[in-house]
Amino acid sequence: MINITTMVQEKFLFLNKFIKSPKDVGSITPSSKYLARAMTRSIPWDGVEAAAELGAGTGAITEYIQNAAGEHTRTLLFEKDTVLRNQLQEKYPTMACYSDACQIRKAMSEEGIGHLDLILSGLPFFNFPQAIRDAIMNEILLSLKPGGRFVAFQYSLQMKQQLNQYFDIESIQFVPLNLPPAFVYICSKRG
Repeated sequence: MINITTMVQEKFLFLNKFIKSPKDVGSITPSSKYLARAMTRSIPWDGVEAAAELGAGTGAITEYIQNAAGEHTRTLLFEKDTVLRNQLQEKYPTMACYSDACQIRKAMSEEGIGHLDLILSGLPFFNFPQAIRDAIMNEILLSLKPGGRFVAFQYSLQMKQQLNQYFDIESIQFVPLNLPPAFVYICSKRG
């Protein structure tokens, strides 16, 4: 369980990162517990052997992944920011941390993982140029097994059209108790 001092420190760190680079961070505060629950509660964890979290940040969702996933689940974390990535490595030593979500398959190869059953994402796709969005989406598609799940939160419905090109969107859940409020896309890979 996280203590109050740690929570306040994480919020200030996140705010500082947002002020310095809003396009990379995407929000002024870490994901709320309500958003983390919405991201993780619909997943059949007993069938997840390998997973990845893109844009893990301070680990707000990672904590829920760790609590929900089985001991057999291997999890890769992707976080661009060096300070946040180092904190994730310290806090979640059983999860491998990488810096570039455009290289999911390279990380999988290094970890001896053939395919992913699940990818969760907090990446601010709306802030990325289309070429970066496409590169990340290509990595996601090539990494996930057929029928694998992709669960992502966004602060708008802007990604719906692109996600609909590649996935069956099972549901979109609105999470008002987050700053800012968010939409959670629950998708499965076709095929």
